[in-house]
Amino acid sequence: MRRQAGLSEERIALIHRGEQERERALFYNILAGVVSVIPKLAAAILSGSVTLYASVMKTINEALGIVVAWLIARKIARGDGTYDYGMGKFENIARIITGGILLISVFILVGIAVMKFLMPAVLGTSGIAVGMAITLIMIVIDTGFWFRNYRIAQHEPSPLMDSQWRLFRLKAFANLVVFLALVFAVLCSAYPWAVYIDPVASLVIIGILFRSGYGMIRQSLPDLLDRTLEEELQLVVMRELAGHFDRYEQVHAIRSRRSGGSIYIEIFLEFPGDMRMSEVQEIMDRMKESLEEKIPKSSVNIIPTGCRL
Repeated sequence: MRRQAGLSEERIALIHRGEQERERALFYNILAGVVSVIPKLAAAILSGSVTLYASVMKTINEALGIVVAWLIARKIARGDGTYDYGMGKFENIARIITGGILLISVFILVGIAVMKFLMPAVLGTSGIAVGMAITLIMIVIDTGFWFRNYRIAQHEPSPLMDSQWRLFRLKAFANLVVFLALVFAVLCSAYPWAVYIDPVASLVIIGILFRSGYGMIRQSLPDLLDRTLEEELQLVVMRELAGHFDRYEQVHAIRSRRSGGSIYIEIFLEFPGDMRMSEVQEIMDRMKESLEEKIPKSSVNIIPTGCRL
């Protein structure tokens, strides 16, 4: 089993089990992502619906994003000692790739939607019926995977699973928009303005895709660049230091960062010169255990030093 800086064997085993669970979850996500591509594409061709084309494009790109995430999760779960701090940053990279793929979909679909606005056409009824049936089934499937991935993300927090439950939530709402658009297109087919229902609905999907893709990239970049912990967690560290203020001379530096779902904290303390090393070690161990209990999935290293860093 791989070695990770500052982690006990028991904690490494728990992390490894969580990584394997994420890998399995992502494999099932791939199956859920690709199962509807061919029937949706057939329905889009038969009906000429830009909303269904948008849905197919979205589904293909989402499936590619999930495949990338699965490959990275697989690499993480089979990682070795090459990465002392684990491979959590791969999770941030997977989330950025997923968001980037969604943004690529946006630019393609905008072109298709504009074309449909310029050249509106009545939808084919046979394709619409198939599309409605497929979309309704996918709403149920995507909702199930949304809640399943959310439970895993809550149990084992990580950028990878966070992006997955958000992705399937997006898929469920987007398919709902597609279903409602097709229903209204059928119900209002007698009106001349009904030809615009389809491209307008596609714009809603485009908006959902853009918001989701941009959000994934925006949230992942800071952690990829080793942003320090948020203020509420920094306050936990400061309270711990304040509780032991009489046992050390000075705080020289505090460094923190996230790597995937793990948190790494390094505290550099100066201790009295006449204090025995056994006493220093006891204080450091007590502070480390206390902080790791208060900050879930954290690895705390306290380093004795005699100079400012």
